[in-house]
Amino acid sequence: MAAGDAPAARKPTVALALGAGGAKGLAHIGVIEEIEAQGYTIVAIAGSSMGALIGGIHAVGKLDVYRDWVCALAKLDVLKLVDWTFSGGGLIKGERIIETMRGLVGDALIEELPLAFTAVATDLERGREVWLSRGDLFDAIRASFAIPTVFRPHLIDGRRLVDGALLNPVPVTPLIRETADYLIAVSVDGPAVTATPPEPPIQPAATENGYRLRIGEFISRMIPRGESRPREPGTLELLTQAMDLMQANLSRLRLAAYAPDLLIQLPHNMALAYEFYRARELIELGRVQARATLANWPRAGTPQREA
Repeated sequence: MAAGDAPAARKPTVALALGAGGAKGLAHIGVIEEIEAQGYTIVAIAGSSMGALIGGIHAVGKLDVYRDWVCALAKLDVLKLVDWTFSGGGLIKGERIIETMRGLVGDALIEELPLAFTAVATDLERGREVWLSRGDLFDAIRASFAIPTVFRPHLIDGRRLVDGALLNPVPVTPLIRETADYLIAVSVDGPAVTATPPEPPIQPAATENGYRLRIGEFISRMIPRGESRPREPGTLELLTQAMDLMQANLSRLRLAAYAPDLLIQLPHNMALAYEFYRARELIELGRVQARATLANWPRAGTPQREA
């Protein structure tokens, strides 16, 4: 080192817990980008459901690739990723989504990733939480987001696994023993904000044939579009509302028992679970909320956790 050169300051390290939430979890992308932009190094991630997907892709080092891809999705592009089924315990197989992610990001083994990663799933038959920190990355992610009745359960080592959010929506616990200066949790189950008016329904193209129209009508019944008059919720909307309510209450209990050093919360009603076509907006919401939360954090820049 040349005389007078000061050693480079060590960046504070972060273990990051990313919560479940369907499309709302896209806000995790903005949170991750803001945390790193402010000079922190993420050394470990644990995620449930959508948090596992975003966290796993970041652990591979391809979050920018996924961000650009998801920001280009339109409503019909989202529907093309859905492989409907009416057997095996779920409405959606989930294979098409996973194979798309494999093609976009590439295969990886969790133990070979450059940072520690854990996907949280639930063993429904044994009634216990499962931490997946070895093996095929996308197998672990697929198990973690297997929302009961929506996605088929996923088999790993003979265990039938479903959504990690059933028992641990914001998985702080897998990170408690990680060597990091800070443990930060991100929840998309925060207090509601004033709702925005619903978007008008998509009108089918005149050239669509009868079969496509029938499929479109079926999907509209399952996942209703915005309407100008009051309506009854569709099947999937009702299910996701119920799941969101349970998840929000369980998140509060788990975070009270295992408090992170910092909690970044986003409103639970900022999007519906399937609104992936709003990616750009949701990512920016995550970035803005992370920036505001970090700005008001007394510990920022002063690591206090013990290794």
